[in-house]
Parts: sequence; structure tokens; C-alpha cells
Amino acid sequence: MLDDRPVRTPARMMLIVPCLALADVITAEWDAQVDKIDPRTMPMTGFANASLDRVLPALGDFRGQISAYGASDLLCYRAEGPEALLARQQAAWEPLLDWARHRYAVDFIMAAGVMPVEQPARTLAALREAVEKLDPWLLAGLATVTQIGGSLIATLALMERATAAENLFEILSLDELWQAEQWGQDAEAANRLTLRRTEFLDAARYCDLVRRGE
Repeated sequence: MLDDRPVRTPARMMLIVPCLALADVITAEWDAQVDKIDPRTMPMTGFANASLDRVLPALGDFRGQISAYGASDLLCYRAEGPEALLARQQAAWEPLLDWARHRYAVDFIMAAGVMPVEQPARTLAALREAVEKLDPWLLAGLATVTQIGGSLIATLALMERATAAENLFEILSLDELWQAEQWGQDAEAANRLTLRRTEFLDAARYCDLVRRGE
């Protein structure tokens, strides 16, 4: 409630969420507002609004958008060189692929460079089935995690608690971090990375809060 009236989303839906843990955090975000409401300081409210206004009314579309990342998953595309970068990609990304191979009984076609490769139909079907089974309330957060990271496999590993969000962001930002190590990182690039990390971790936190109600 806000001034004795129900809080509503931008589309005028009642802001009702599926679990107390998420509701408590949203309440704290609203309580922290002072003279002017600043949506930038209310990420959990934002994800809940998106769920109610955009995701839940179009579940098929959102599941499809998330599942589509399986066809061009970052983890399947390795650099053409140098060897040191390839070794780092292998060490960071292969464990996630191995997890997915065992978890879903699938395999992946690997590529060098950016030229697209076609993943096996069985692999894509298994990954989509995994997305279909997820709680619809997770999808707003999952869409953000997958878009920022570029990896459906990594997103599913996060949902299965096979890895932690902080570690996962570093893994998925490997190429950017490598370039910064080699050539230095300007202030603008560093700021973009910080903003992406914040958004990624906020999305992961939202998913964790939703899952506490399962």
C-alpha cells in the first residue's frame, strides 16, 4: 500500500508478487524513497513490474526469446587466438558446457571466431524444454541475465545453482576483461562494465528471491 492505496505497475496492474521474500524487498525499496521516486534505486520493483506488464501476458514470446540464445551461445564460440586467451576460455567455459552435457544429455558444436554454427536439433530442443519448465515469474530476470551474458547455458546453470552469480558474470565477461588486461581500459568502458555487472547481479538476485517462494 502507498498512502492507503494499492501500489500499481505502469500498466495499472496491482503490484502483487508470488512470495514474501520478494514482497519484503520491494517494500524496502519503496520505503527508501524520499522526496522523489527514483526507479533506478528500485530494481526488484522494476522486475516485478516487467513480469506483470510484459512477461506474464506473453509467456510464449519470452520463453522463445530466452531459448533462442541456445542457437548462438557464447560458450560455444572460441577466439581464433592468441593461445593464452583460448586457454582461459577453455578453463572458464568448458566446465559449464560439461555441466550442461551431463545435465541434459546433449552435445554442442564448437566454433572458432564469429562465423555461426548450427547446434544439434536435440540440443536446442532440450534447452528449450528446460526453459519451458521454469517458473514464469523468473523470466523477467532470466531475460536480463541471458541478454547480458549471451549464454543460455550459463543462465540455466545459475538457475540450477551450479554456479554463483558473481562468478558467472566474470566468466561471461572474460573476453572484455582480457582486452582490458592487454590494452588497458578507459573510463567509459569501465563504467559500462560496472553498469552491466550491477544489472546482471540485480537480475540474478530477483530470480533468487522468486525461487525462495518455490
